[in-house]
Parts: sequence; C-alpha cells; structure tokens
Amino acid sequence: MKHLTSTAIALALTGAALAQERPNIVFIFSDDHALNAISAYGGRFKDIAPTPHIDRLAKEGAIFHNSFCANSICGPSRACILTGKHSHLNGFMRNGDKFDGSQMTFPKLMQKADYQTALVGKWHLHTAPTGFDFWEVLPGQGHYYNPDFRQMNGKMKRYDGYVTDIITDNSINWLEGRDKTKPFILMTQHKAPHRNWAPAKRHLTLFDDVTMPEPETLRDDYSGRSEWLKKNEMSLDKHFHWKHDLKFHGRTPFPDKFVDRVGNGEYTRMSERQQRDWDEAYGPKNYSFLGKVADGKLSDDEILQFKYQRYVKDYLRTIKAVDENVGRLLDYLDKEGLSENTIVIYSSDQGFYLGEHGWYDKRWMFEQSMKMPFLVRWPKVIKAGTVEQSMIQNIDYGPTFLDLAGAEVPSEMQGQSLVPVFKGEQKAEDARESVYYAYYENPGIHNVPRHDGVRTKRYKIFFIPQANEWQLFDLERDPKEMKSVHDDPEYAEVFANMQKIYTERKKHYGSQHK
Repeated sequence: MKHLTSTAIALALTGAALAQERPNIVFIFSDDHALNAISAYGGRFKDIAPTPHIDRLAKEGAIFHNSFCANSICGPSRACILTGKHSHLNGFMRNGDKFDGSQMTFPKLMQKADYQTALVGKWHLHTAPTGFDFWEVLPGQGHYYNPDFRQMNGKMKRYDGYVTDIITDNSINWLEGRDKTKPFILMTQHKAPHRNWAPAKRHLTLFDDVTMPEPETLRDDYSGRSEWLKKNEMSLDKHFHWKHDLKFHGRTPFPDKFVDRVGNGEYTRMSERQQRDWDEAYGPKNYSFLGKVADGKLSDDEILQFKYQRYVKDYLRTIKAVDENVGRLLDYLDKEGLSENTIVIYSSDQGFYLGEHGWYDKRWMFEQSMKMPFLVRWPKVIKAGTVEQSMIQNIDYGPTFLDLAGAEVPSEMQGQSLVPVFKGEQKAEDARESVYYAYYENPGIHNVPRHDGVRTKRYKIFFIPQANEWQLFDLERDPKEMKSVHDDPEYAEVFANMQKIYTERKKHYGSQHK
C-alpha cells in the first residue's frame, strides 16, 4: 500500500513537472471585434473608448498588425481555426452549414498530447463540440441577457445575468476545478460584440455625453468600384432595423426612413427589472429623437448621423464588458500564479465595419472586415511591447497550438505555426507574402456576392464570379480602398502579377471557388 501511494505521488509530481514544462494556453475569442475598437491598434476611438485590459497583452507581449481571416463570417472562421484549413477543405463554408466534428481538429490532437481542453461560450457550428474534455456553449448566436447554454449532456441551462460576465465566470470555474497535473488550453469565446449589441446594465448610458468620430467613408457612394457594392443590404442608411438595431419599441411611424422587419429579441428575454433599466436608459434619448423627426427638424443626413451614433456607442458598450472580463481572467491567472507559464491570446473571428463605406457587418474582402485582432502574451519568450508585421491568418492558430503543446502538426493543415515568430526566430520579411481569402454565402443575408482573392503587403485583388469582374487595390496609395485600379493602364503589370499570385495560391490551397 505504501509502495502504491509513493508511486501515485511520484506520478502526480511528474505530471505537475510536465505541466510546468509545456505552457498553458488561454485563448480569448470575441465575435466581430474591429481593430478600430481596440485602443492598442490606435483606431479613432482609442481615447474615447479605451480597452486597457486587452491593451495589456500588447504592452506585456506582442500585437500583430497583419492578421487576417480566411472567410469573414462567424462559423466558417471558427471552422478554419479548429482545422487549420480553408473553408473549402473543412466543409464549413457558410453559416448555414453543419461542422463535421469527426474530422481532424487541433483540440483532439492536443488531447492526445495530454492537454486538457475546454471551451466556454459561443460555438456556432451547429453540431456538438468534439475534442474537448469540457464544453458549455451558446446555442446558435446565443443571447446577451439571461442566456441559455447547451451542456455536455445535451440539456439546456439558463443563467441569469449578462452573457459576457457569465462566460468568464464559467471559464474561471473550469480553471478552478481542472486537473492541475496537466497543461491546458481554455477557449473563452464571447458573443460580444455581435449584433444586436445589447450592453450590460452598467454600460447602458456609457458614452451618452460623447459624439463619436465618423469615418471618412461613411457616405461612400461606391463609385470607382464594382456595382455590387451598391446592392449590399448592410448599410446604416437603408438597412438598420428600427427595433433590433436602433432599440425602439413598436412599429416605426416613419417607414420611409427606417426599415422595420426584425424585433429586439434581447428585450423579450429580460426580467421586468432589466426592462425598466433598459427603458430608463434608452427611453429619453429615443423620445427626443422621435420628436425631432416628427417635427421635420432632421435631414436625411442627420438621421444617418443618429443611426451611426446609436450603432457605434452600443457596439463599444458591449466591448467595454469584454475588456473588463479580459481583465478578470488576467487577474485570476496572476492570483493563481499561472501567468508565467500561460500564453494568453486575444483574437476575434473577423473584423467589422464601424461605418466605413457606410456599412455595419463584415463579409467583403476590405480591410476592416478581413483584418482580425491578434494580441499575445508569453512571458520570458515574447519581448514586451513587440509590434509584429508578419502576415498571419486564422488557419495558423491550430498549428500554433499544437506546436506549443509539443505535438506533431499534421501535413493536411494548411496553416503554419507562429511559434518561430513568437520566439523571434522568423522575421516579417521571411513570413508568407500573401494570404488567400474566399467568401461563399450568396444568395444570403446582406446580399454580398461570392468572391475570393489574395492580399499581399501592398496590393489586394479579388474576383466576383457573378459579375465576371476583378477588383484591384493599391493599399499604399489608397488605404481606404476607394478606387479599383484593375483597368488602369498604369497598373497593368501589377494586375497581371496579382492574377498570377491569385491563381498560384488557389492551386496551392486546392480551391475551386466559383
């Protein structure tokens, strides 16, 4: 008996030692978080709506300025991360698809490497998670208020409160109860700041005394580019919903100025007390605005300004809760002595338009949508304050996690490990020279056409099959992407070279995008 006890103790000590040798990973993942809304990236809201806790990762680690998604929409981006493959190979190309959980994913391989794997929060892949020792996920998009979570036994559990806080609570609860002899990867995946941007009670009046700066392209007329840009259904001017987005009650009395087809599903989930708090915050602002519209005191442009302010403030309010909860997780790691051997990454499934080109949402292969935040802290390895320019993509995340775990990266993964970049062994000029992007969801919501393309450090090209049309942008001369130069004689050589890169990248990744 003494021999068995001493053996068990020895095994436990060995396991604890191995857990210290290999780093833990905390992957914090939000939904639709634009770089412009993270103050470390220096966007237009950096002084008005700072994100100090997310910024802490940049100050104590590295911030990546050329991080891109492979398909700018929620479910497909997550499938790319899990598999390390582009959408056409992992089989999840559109939000309506169902993820094949039997295929190879990095969590399964990390389990084989004796890592504990946990997922808490948004999943959005329509099948049960596989490869996780523990999971608790939102059904579909989930809700901000009093959310339901699907449990591992298939049942639903409703929590009272605000979803961003609850996801963090449950993540910390898992950390408390984990097997402390093993290294772990925890994926804390927030719903925020996804539409319809319902803020927590504590933030309902945040920014009420501020006028948010507008992007220069808010009134884009889409000249000089594809006619498809005018056909989109994601403009603040014409496609922002009365109840769902603008937070009004009842039918709109101004149907010529406001679209009114979707209700506010968050409000109907609230308790009476939550609804009172909500109405006390939004009611006076709404009544004031409605009075001005009824009196004919507002021009169409002033109505657009109101829509933009309501949108951006609500969006940034939901991010305030995300940032606070990133701080809670970092504080927990500090308190438990886990920070030194834990890699913390903050990212999002894609970027988002915050009024640029007159839009909300994502999808188009323009910078605000295609760029993803990526901030990482790895004490004693990544130098504090590192600013990284290497081109990376979300298909790189799986290979990176496996490399960190000391596990073999399957050859079928199309991404590449970022560990050499983290360690300073690979410089930006030696990293990939281009990234491939493909969007498939049309016909579909927002009427963005199917298109695919490549982005290099200076140029971006994409092809729209439905129009048999190319678009080419010089990001150095035209960073706001206001004019396609595909038919400009000055760019004939560049256009031909970018078409060549596009064809080569499609062949390399095995894409048959149409």
